[in-house]
This record gives sequence, structure tokens and C-alpha cells, in this order.
Amino acid sequence: MSRLNLAILISGRGTNMDQILRATTSEDYPARARLVLSNREDAAGLEAARAFGVATETVPHTDYEDRQSFERAMHEALTRHEIEIIALAGFMRVLTPWFVEKWAGRMVNIHPSLLPDYPGLNTHARALQAGDSEAGCTVHWVSEGVDEGDIIRQARVPVKSGDTPATLANRVLEAEHRLYPQALAEACRYIIARQAS
Repeated sequence: MSRLNLAILISGRGTNMDQILRATTSEDYPARARLVLSNREDAAGLEAARAFGVATETVPHTDYEDRQSFERAMHEALTRHEIEIIALAGFMRVLTPWFVEKWAGRMVNIHPSLLPDYPGLNTHARALQAGDSEAGCTVHWVSEGVDEGDIIRQARVPVKSGDTPATLANRVLEAEHRLYPQALAEACRYIIARQAS
């Protein structure tokens, strides 16, 4: 079975990264984890990735004069590891059009809302303020617009009476952990099929 070489980009703990790494240990999962890359040397997820036996690299954004030189260094690392698909998992940098174009159709992200509702930050507080009965998360292809790429899959959770942004965030995060490995597999199968045609 075809498997794509996967890089996961993180800035912090990487709980979604953990779920993806677990999924990739299955032989029938359509991606193999080749690299976990972070823009922060103190990202706790790097240690977790090494415990899984996955190569790690850091490209600290503070070492570079501008975003494009930082992204060129990331691109070089990804190319060196022969990466074919990228999963953003709590990577807290807005990517330039240059990088997005380089990885167009090969980069996915997870966002803690039911897009197109609430792109950007503070999604849970905004959902509560609007009086929504449902919240959730979305895995989407990365495009130049923030949280605007085509949707791959979504998961919904109920908004409960008495919810705070924190309690809702916890419920959505549980849904993220289930959704991201499934949606990433779907994205990989799409790329593999496109390569074969």
C-alpha cells in the first residue's frame, strides 16, 4: 500500500500530533511520520515525537530576519526529509503565500470551529457569545486565506448549558483527536489517487 512521507508542524505540546503519530503506526495508514518540525526549541511535543522514534528538527523563527527566510529554511528541512504531505498541529505561525504555494494541495490544518464560522482566534468564546447550540472542529486544506481552504471533514459537539470557553475547548479538543487522523488519512488517499491517475 502506498504511504506518503508526513511532516507534522508544531509550536507547543502537540496533542493532535500524538494522535496522528499513533495512527501512523498502523501499516494500513496511508502516511508514515518522517519528521516533526517546530519553530520553538522548547516545544514539549518534540520530546514526545522523539519517544515515538520520529526525527525532529527546530527552525526557530526568531533566528531569521523575515518570514520568507524562515520559511525557506523550513522548506529546505522538509525537502531534505523527502516530505510529501504536511499536517499543521498547533503551529502558531501564519504562513506566507510563498510557502502555501510551494505546498499547495499537500498541506492540511485543523481549526477549532465549524468553518466557515469563526476563523482565527477565540473560537469558543465567539461560539458561546453567539448562542450556538453546536461547536466543533474542521480539518481543511491550507490556502492563502487564514482558515479559508477547502474543508476535508468536520466533527460536531453540543454546546451545553453552563459551558465556558475552557469547558467547550476541552470537548472540541476530544473531537479534534478523533477527527484529525481520519481526515488526514482521507487527504493522503486523495493525493495518492491523484498521483496514480
